[in-house]
Amino acid sequence: MTELHCSVLVVGGGPGGYSAAIRAGQLGLDAVLVEAATLGGTCLNVGCIPSKALLHVADAYAAANAREATPFGLTVTSAQLDFTQTTSWIASVVDRLDAGVAHLLAGAHVRHIHGWARCVDGKTVVVETHADGAGKPLTITTEHLVLATGSRPVELPALPFGGRVIPSDAMFALDDVPERLVVVGGGYIGIELGTAFAKLGAAVTVVEATARILPGFDDELVRPLSRALTRSGVEVLTATAVQGLSADGTIVVAQRTDGSTVELRADTVLVTVGRLPATEEWGLEELDLERSGPFVWIDGQCRTSMAGVYAIGDLSGEPMLAHRAIAQGRLVAEVIAGRRRGWDNVCVPAVVFTDPEIVSVGLDPTTARASGTEIVVGRFPFSASGRALATDATDGFVRVVARADDHVLLGIQGVGTAISELSAAFALALEMGARLEDVAGTIHAHPTRSEAFPEAVAAALGTGLHLTTP
Repeated sequence: MTELHCSVLVVGGGPGGYSAAIRAGQLGLDAVLVEAATLGGTCLNVGCIPSKALLHVADAYAAANAREATPFGLTVTSAQLDFTQTTSWIASVVDRLDAGVAHLLAGAHVRHIHGWARCVDGKTVVVETHADGAGKPLTITTEHLVLATGSRPVELPALPFGGRVIPSDAMFALDDVPERLVVVGGGYIGIELGTAFAKLGAAVTVVEATARILPGFDDELVRPLSRALTRSGVEVLTATAVQGLSADGTIVVAQRTDGSTVELRADTVLVTVGRLPATEEWGLEELDLERSGPFVWIDGQCRTSMAGVYAIGDLSGEPMLAHRAIAQGRLVAEVIAGRRRGWDNVCVPAVVFTDPEIVSVGLDPTTARASGTEIVVGRFPFSASGRALATDATDGFVRVVARADDHVLLGIQGVGTAISELSAAFALALEMGARLEDVAGTIHAHPTRSEAFPEAVAAALGTGLHLTTP
């Protein structure tokens, strides 16, 4: 077979692409998904999933290898790590999820074609289904084309990838924990991986060109994490720009804003200065698509400037997060099926899976005030939480931001152990248009970390029971 026709053709098998294809199949549409690599995209194979698995191993190893007695009397002085077994276990997790995606596609009657797709026009794609190029290409025509081509790591001219210098995508192919790791870029990817390898025994230095790490989050949220990084031995150099490598490739040369030079010896240099949409080698130049900076422009239904062509996920703009892509994939399939759908989400949660974790949903106080809105803010520290005290994890807090006039929640943020699991409650409150009184009137189980949410609300209302107000 060298020709194929379908109703919906999805190019890219990451979270956005496979979600669009599965939902299209569920709605009875004749859907085809083309992916050249393994299903699941960056997130499943070299991003979200393996990094969280690595963080789990790092936490377990750090806990088992504590050199000081805990406050509750537990002392463990020896732990061994087989990093080869670690990476093998991570690979097994990835393989299981990859197989799960394939099973879901088959269950929705989606045809999955393994090969590299190149657009000829907005209705035609040619797929090279043989890695050596020896086979005859497959031509697919479609009524609706969904572009979900993902993103790629940004490469610095001063630190081209190769040898000791690697992107985050390559971290899970390391043979062992590097003795000395230099992380270039203090965003969430660099800080997460830097945290993990520090717990696994690496001497980690983070180099960030701006004034502080995690520039997308406000100072109050980042402060507890900065203290934790210092305690764990991670060296953080802010306002410092990398200039290049020494001649033998073992030293990272950087310059501070005051002009002084810093030299950092490194076994591995991890570059995590951002990602860009993957726009090369799949035929973007053959399509008349309006651009928005490096991204493809879309409207509120993920339609591009060409009729019948949609763009989702990292190709379509910020935030470049898997859960946004999944939501877009579902939306696009339902739009194509004729349902009345549009992107009307109030928020897209942002999470940093460090220790402690950071969550931000909606507007922070500074952004809310900048919009001219009069607000009230409430905070509740985990140092006053029974559950946090009982688990010896009291760093951080929950903070709520609401309009002063009607108390409608505008944003919820927090930092603390396992606080990522509260992101669902935070997002749901904003999407439902909850007021402070709605949360305050909802009974939260005791003792749980989730109690910090209504306690922060009570602080905003001036009705808190478990925190002394000045």
